[in-house]
Amino acid sequence: MRTARQRTAHPVLWAGWAVLAAGAVLCVLGWYGVSGERYAERQLPYLASCTIPGAALIIAGAVLLAQGRGAVAAARVEELYGLLVAAEPAGADARGPAADAPVAVGGEMLRVPGGTLWHRADCPLVAGKTEAVAVDAKLVTSGELRPCPICEPAEETDG
Repeated sequence: MRTARQRTAHPVLWAGWAVLAAGAVLCVLGWYGVSGERYAERQLPYLASCTIPGAALIIAGAVLLAQGRGAVAAARVEELYGLLVAAEPAGADARGPAADAPVAVGGEMLRVPGGTLWHRADCPLVAGKTEAVAVDAKLVTSGELRPCPICEPAEETDG
């Protein structure tokens, strides 16, 4: 399952390597031309026509390689995400309405001091925490505490 983005990233990598190689060849030619000339005024044409453009091509090739590798990595992440989203859990049809039931069904309501949520006593977020205290009904009615989205304690107090 290859994406279009991954297919287009591959030519960018090849172009990056080609531009990098062309820049290296130009730098070598410029160096060879400069090394054969004794006077600076005769070396300048080699610098202007080979070495400086060669260095610019090396930089452009490095940018293309970085861009291509980033695009390949992004395509891989998108492919993995697509696989994750497309995969249905085994027995998804067999779950039925029981899967929508709250995680906890205990009657006692608890909260953690300093917390903003209130929970059922057997909620996984407060189960086993010795610092959890009973919920004061005034805090719930005043809106200072919100019901936990995991154990959904509001269902029990609605009746």
